Amino acid sequence: MSSSQSSPAQSSALASESAAPDAPKRPQILEIHDDQRVDPYYWMRDRQDPAVIDYLTAENDYTQAQMQHTESLQHQLYDEMLGRIQETDLSVPYRHGDYFYYNRTEAGKAYGIFCRKAKTLEAEEETLLDSNVLAEGEEFFSLGASDVSPDHRILAYSTDTNGSERYTLRFKDLQSQKLFPEALVDVDSVAWANDSQTLFYVRIDEAHRPFQLWRHRLGEDPNNDVLVYEESDEAFYLGVDRSRSTAYVFLAADSKITSEVHFLDANQPEGDFQVVQPRQHGVEYQVVHHPGTGIISTDNVQGDRFYIVTNEDAINFKLMVTPVATPSREHWQEVIPHRDDVMLNGVSTFADYLVIDEREQGLPTIRVQTLATGEIEAIAFPEPTYEVYGGYVPEFETETLRFTYTSLVTPSSVFDYNMATHERELKKETPVLGGYDRTQYTSQRLMATATDGTAVPISLIYKNGSLNGSDTPLFLVGYGSYGFPYPATFSSNRLSLLDRGIVCAIAHIRGGGEMGRKWYEEGKFLHKKNTFTDFIACAEYLIEQEWTSPENLVISGGSAGGLLMGAVLNMRPDLFQGAIADVPFVDVVTTILDPSLPLSVMEWDEWGNPNDLTFYRYMKSYSPYDNVTAQDYPHLLVTGGLNDPRVSYWEPAKWTARLRDVKTDSHQLLLKTNMDAGHGGASGRYGRLKETAFDYAFILDCFGKV
Repeated sequence: MSSSQSSPAQSSALASESAAPDAPKRPQILEIHDDQRVDPYYWMRDRQDPAVIDYLTAENDYTQAQMQHTESLQHQLYDEMLGRIQETDLSVPYRHGDYFYYNRTEAGKAYGIFCRKAKTLEAEEETLLDSNVLAEGEEFFSLGASDVSPDHRILAYSTDTNGSERYTLRFKDLQSQKLFPEALVDVDSVAWANDSQTLFYVRIDEAHRPFQLWRHRLGEDPNNDVLVYEESDEAFYLGVDRSRSTAYVFLAADSKITSEVHFLDANQPEGDFQVVQPRQHGVEYQVVHHPGTGIISTDNVQGDRFYIVTNEDAINFKLMVTPVATPSREHWQEVIPHRDDVMLNGVSTFADYLVIDEREQGLPTIRVQTLATGEIEAIAFPEPTYEVYGGYVPEFETETLRFTYTSLVTPSSVFDYNMATHERELKKETPVLGGYDRTQYTSQRLMATATDGTAVPISLIYKNGSLNGSDTPLFLVGYGSYGFPYPATFSSNRLSLLDRGIVCAIAHIRGGGEMGRKWYEEGKFLHKKNTFTDFIACAEYLIEQEWTSPENLVISGGSAGGLLMGAVLNMRPDLFQGAIADVPFVDVVTTILDPSLPLSVMEWDEWGNPNDLTFYRYMKSYSPYDNVTAQDYPHLLVTGGLNDPRVSYWEPAKWTARLRDVKTDSHQLLLKTNMDAGHGGASGRYGRLKETAFDYAFILDCFGKV
C-alpha cells in the first residue's frame, strides 16, 4: 500500500513514526529442529519487569494522542449507540418448576439483575442476584455460572473481577438472602445433583485447562471436597452438566478432535461415574438422555436411552441411539444417517419430542420429530442469510421450544414454537430505539471463488441508496477457526456505520463451520492457509465486482481472527486501507511450543504440534509475528488485555513493536491494551460501548469520515 492511500483526516492527524514508542530490543534465540528464530521482544513476557508496563503505558498514551482528533466523533458514536438501546429492559421469562426466571436491566446500571416470580408473572418480583452490587468498586466484573438448585432454594454463582477467567463460586440461600460461608476457587462448569445439596464442579489448572471434577457438599469446608476425576492428558479438557431429563450428570472429556463422556445417576451423587464409550482418537461424540417413554418402536432399543451424535465414519456427524444399560459402541444403532450436504450439530430431547439442530447450505436449520409418530417438521426461516439459536428451556415435560432468530436486518427475536401445533409466537423483538426501519437496509449473500475454485459465502448489508461503486467504503470481518461459523446477526451498533454509507460484510471462510465439517477440516492443520487465501479471495471479489476498492476497504478480526488479520496483512497489504486486530493470536509458533500456556497442548489438535518438523515449518511459514517484513502496511489498530488468559498481552505488544520497527510506511499503527481486563475487553455494557465507539472512530478515520 502506498502512503497516498492515507485518508485525508489521518494524513493531517498522523504524527511522525519517530514520535511512537520505541521498544528496546533484547534478542532471544529460540531454537528447535536445528532452526533458529531471533525474538527481539521476548522480554515482554515478564510482566514483573517494569519496562513491560512502561512500554504498554507508553503505547496507550500514544494511541490516545493519535486518536485525539476523533474524540468528539467517539462521543457522538457512543451517544448514537446508547440511544438505540432500551436501557431499562426485560428478557423473556422462562418457566422452571414453579417459577418464572428472567434477567432485567436498569438505565445507568452496567450489569444485569437476575430475578424470578413464583407461579405467575403477576407475582411479586424476587431479586436473586444483582451484578451491579457485586461489581461495585471493581474495574472489571464478569458473572460466570448462575445455576439454581433443583429445589430452587440455592443459587450457585461464580464471578471474575480481573478478566483472568479464574472464577470464584459462591452459594446464596434464596430464602434468607445470605451467603454460605464457603467459596470455591478456579471454577469452570458446575452441575447440581438432584438432592440440591451436592454440586459437581470443574476446576482449571495453571494453564487454564479444566482438568479436575470435584464434588462439594453444601455448607461444608471446601477442603473436604472429593476429587472425583482428574484428566491427565493435557490435550483434553473437562465439562460437567445435568441432563434436561434431570436423570443424569454428564462429565465430558474433550480434545479438539476426540470425546469421552461419563455419566452418573443424578439421584446418587456419591456413586461412580460410568463411561459411555472409551475415547478413540479422532472420534467425537455428545450424549443426551431420554427415558424412552412414548417413543415409536423404530429400533430395538427399549426404555431408558442415550441419543449420541458422533462423527465416527461420518464427517458431518450422524445420530445413534443406545440403551443406558449397555451404552458402549457395539450397542449403538443408527437413527439419522450421515449426509454429505447436511451438518448435524446436535439434538435436544423433550418428553415427546426430539429437536434436531443442523446446518445446510451454510445456514442453520431446526427440525422437530414427534417421538410417538416419527413425524418430522422443519421450521422455515425467511431471509437469505440469518442465524438461529436455541433458547434456554429447562423443562423436559413441555411442548414449547424456544429459539432466537436474527439476521443482518432483523433484530434478535425470541420465538416460542409449539411442537404439537407447529405454530410460532413472537415473544419479543429486541427494541431498537430511534426509529429503525429495516426496509431501508438490504442484506445479500454473495459467493467469491477461492484460489482452488471453492465457492466462499459472503454475507453483506448496506443502507439503500448508499452504494457508489468502487468508491463505496466497505468493512469486512472474518474468523475462520475452530469450526465456529461467523454469525450473520443483527447489531444496532452497526447502524452507525451503515448510516454513514459503509457496507458491512462477513467472509465465511474455511476453518469455520459454515458449510459443514469438511469446511472446517479444509482450514486447519496443514490446510490453514486456505483460511487466509479465502479471505483474500473475498476481498478481491468485492473489489472486482466494484463493491469497493483497496482505498476503501477496512478489515477486522479478533483472537484467531486476529491471526487471520496478521496473516493477510503480511500476504496482501495492498488490498486494504486499514485493519483492526483484536487480541490477536499472532505469535503462533512460540506460543504453541510453550506447554505452560493455554494456547499450547490443547491447541495441537487445531493448529498442529510444532514439535513435529512438518507442522513447525508450516506454522512458521504463516505465523504473523515471524513473517513481518519490510513493506508498507495499512493503518492498523491492535488491542490486547493485560489479564487475557487466552491470548497473552505480549502477543499484540510484540507484534506491534516488530511492525513499528520494520514497516516502511507512515500509516497509523496503534496498540491499545486494556490494563484491567482480559480476552473480552471491558466489562459492562457501557464499557463495551465505549470500546466499540473507539473502534468505529478508527474505521471512519480510515475512510476519511472524521
